[in-house]
Amino acid sequence: MTFAAAILGCSGPTLTAEERAFFRDVRPWGFILFRRNIETPDQVRALVEALRACTGVENAPVLIDQEGGRVQRLGPPHWRRYPPGRAYGQLAANDPLLRREIVRLGARLIAHDLAALGINVDCVPVLDVPDPEGHEVIGDRAYADGPEEVARLGRAAAEGLIAGGVLPVIKHIPGHGRAMADSHLALPVVEAPMAALEARDFAPFRVLSDMPMAMTAHVVYAAIDARRPATTSRKAIRGVIRGALGFDGLLMSDDLSMKALSGDFAERARASLAAGCDVVLHCNGDMAEMKAVLAGTRSLSGRARVRAQAALARIVRSAEPFDAEEARARFDAAFDGRWAA
Repeated sequence: MTFAAAILGCSGPTLTAEERAFFRDVRPWGFILFRRNIETPDQVRALVEALRACTGVENAPVLIDQEGGRVQRLGPPHWRRYPPGRAYGQLAANDPLLRREIVRLGARLIAHDLAALGINVDCVPVLDVPDPEGHEVIGDRAYADGPEEVARLGRAAAEGLIAGGVLPVIKHIPGHGRAMADSHLALPVVEAPMAALEARDFAPFRVLSDMPMAMTAHVVYAAIDARRPATTSRKAIRGVIRGALGFDGLLMSDDLSMKALSGDFAERARASLAAGCDVVLHCNGDMAEMKAVLAGTRSLSGRARVRAQAALARIVRSAEPFDAEEARARFDAAFDGRWAA
């Protein structure tokens, strides 16, 4: 069975006839949901089923960004609010084991929510280490200010998702924390020397290099490649992400529609894949843009296909036994009810 090396979005809460025909024709490897696609639990379940029916694959990856805080696609009234990463890092200053437990618990609760809808991939954890001078696009999405704690809590979040049958995606590899611009709007350039990057920015990604999936950063690291952002840089992907960091899971680009990238959509897709991304991501559901992306996208094959199969094989057949009501009560108690539904 052949798939396009792409993850695509759709325009609304149900598929249009054009979207069904397009997805059946191009057979993207996976799909991603945003707020525009979310209304009620029954509606989301039906949309997920419709997307998978287009590819004919029962466990085709359906992704979402459900971090908590300001990046949470599912929310009230049907789903509870979750705190941003930083709120976990600020818990129990003298009890790192408790912080780790509550991060895992929060991720396990999120996995419980997602699995009930058929969503099997969450773009979490954020492993970016924020810089005091960096842009606020990361900000409170980061678990902590230091690489060791970011790695510890990121590991806990990944473990909680996996236990609940949801794959984590580490992001934004090899690190977005020093970026002085929001890559949704402009191309950030990081001038830090390699030694500083290796010690701080890259460190959490090295610790979690065993994860099944990762998302690139649309950031230029002058010490690696002064001309291209990591997403389209062979030096960054092959030398750093695959080489120095040792990541051998499925590597997906960040959203190709972000303004950090240049060129038309076919060129962006072609450049990302040529640099070493396994699949490209396009999020906004714009049909003209998706057709252009697919014009620059190849079939999923070779090592990329092997990595894609290996990633999906990490989805547990049976989720860890879990009492959701007890878990919610314990979670709310840890935050003194501040994030209770």
